[in-house]
Amino acid sequence: MSTYTDRPWLTHYAHGLPPDITAEYGTMLELFAASVRRAPDTQAIRYFDGVLTLADLDAASDALAVGLASGGFQPGDRLAVYLQNNPAFVVGLLGAWKAGGVAVAINPMNKARELTYLLADSGATALLCLDELYQTVAREVIASGEGVRVDTVITCSSLDWQTRNDPRLFGDTTATRAEGTLDLLELISANAGRGPDTPAPKPDDVAILTYTSGTTGVPKGAMNTHANLTFNAQTYRDWMGLTPDDSVLGVAPLFHITGLVGHVALALLVPCPLVLAHRFHPDVVIDAIREHRPTFTVGAITVFISLAGLDGVGKDDFSSFRMLYSGGAPIAPAVTDRFEEQTGLYIHNIYGLTETNSPSHGVPLGARAPVDPNSGALSVGVPVFNTVVRILGEDGEELPVGEVGEIVTSGPQVVPGYWNNPEATEASLPGGELRTGDVGFMDAGGWFFLVDRKKDMINAAGYKVWPREVEDVLYGHPAVREAAVVGVPDEYRGETVKAFVSVRPGLEVTEQELIDYCRSNMAAYKYPRSVEFIDELPKTTTGKILRRELRGS
Repeated sequence: MSTYTDRPWLTHYAHGLPPDITAEYGTMLELFAASVRRAPDTQAIRYFDGVLTLADLDAASDALAVGLASGGFQPGDRLAVYLQNNPAFVVGLLGAWKAGGVAVAINPMNKARELTYLLADSGATALLCLDELYQTVAREVIASGEGVRVDTVITCSSLDWQTRNDPRLFGDTTATRAEGTLDLLELISANAGRGPDTPAPKPDDVAILTYTSGTTGVPKGAMNTHANLTFNAQTYRDWMGLTPDDSVLGVAPLFHITGLVGHVALALLVPCPLVLAHRFHPDVVIDAIREHRPTFTVGAITVFISLAGLDGVGKDDFSSFRMLYSGGAPIAPAVTDRFEEQTGLYIHNIYGLTETNSPSHGVPLGARAPVDPNSGALSVGVPVFNTVVRILGEDGEELPVGEVGEIVTSGPQVVPGYWNNPEATEASLPGGELRTGDVGFMDAGGWFFLVDRKKDMINAAGYKVWPREVEDVLYGHPAVREAAVVGVPDEYRGETVKAFVSVRPGLEVTEQELIDYCRSNMAAYKYPRSVEFIDELPKTTTGKILRRELRGS
């Protein structure tokens, strides 16, 4: 056995947790049906002043499935879900599965070109979307053809299942239903009390297609199976010790794998309420926290930075939380320390990819992630149940403890491949083991550290500079709110280091002060040669800072 397959990290598991678990349910519908039988009156979703119980979700998704089938939707067909964090998203997932189909999660920020590609690539025949997204984007896409096969369009309002027309989130909500579309609530009402008559999905069937960001090419549809989802929903529940007394705050977008598994699938499994607030707006989310008093959430570190940066926010606002986890973007130790000082809560790291159905690593509940003494990086945790993670070199050889290489993951949460893309599947998932494209290492105790993405490495006069290390140093300066580091062309060095920084409100710092600060804390070839100040760093909807947009600045 190799060092990695010996799984030295198991010694860090919380007391009583086993090294391996067996998923209690084979499919998401089995999981959901069990929760409905056990606690039909449990609040499943809290959405502003609206509440849906598990029984409500069951009835609404039954009716949607019947409506889809009556419109020609067949087992194996795809329903594209083009929504914000609304109850309709959860109804849509369950309805697609009950109709024997596959859901396709689509980023509500996608415009016509992106939507066209995703609908055509997935072969979706039905679309569930917000009425304003249909009016501004989807109608044009469907009318254009261009490989799009959608013949059923169901629209819904952001005010469905609630009555608060919050001006911070919602504009004109008086739009009438467009010709040729169906209204979700009308469809549910017309089929109320009816249930679908379709074959139940199997564990290895695809439950949802989640598309990668396409930073290194066109987006690829990860085939997240029912078994993938049920396993990692249970991983969340058991790793964090959630019970029906808990409630989940949905700060991650539901179209993203963190929201799908760490919010929706988890809350349906426990079962416990899922608090939704349409989309992430810091003031709206802090209001939801104060009103609904959630006990758990997982989101990008930029979410927590934004919430903690609001005027008047303090420890009382976060007192309902038993635990917080952050994933999707690296965390600097200085940021977690600052957040804990302000709120009293320690942010546990978690790490995973779309292809691992959210977590492959996590900091055990109650533990604190170690900091690498050489790089200053905060550990992303240890591999979760049933999971083996190795570090491989450029030639695919297994590297010794402490050496930096590609993080490669195998376990029940890893997807079987990409939709209609056997070449990409073979390249990224040879033998079922995921080549993550992330670079990191494991220390002697079994803790894993993420260094950076392979493609983001800066080559400065032959020296490797990982942006993450420079960013972590920048976050140590008290005036830095957010930081991103990229390589820019340099006549002498080939490439050199440039930092983009947003400053904390009320504080001031100069470019030279930050350069000098970094120079005093790292090797001469690593520190940034220039710093550009901007108010807000560009981010994805999941909170990841977009270095690629900064490279063109």
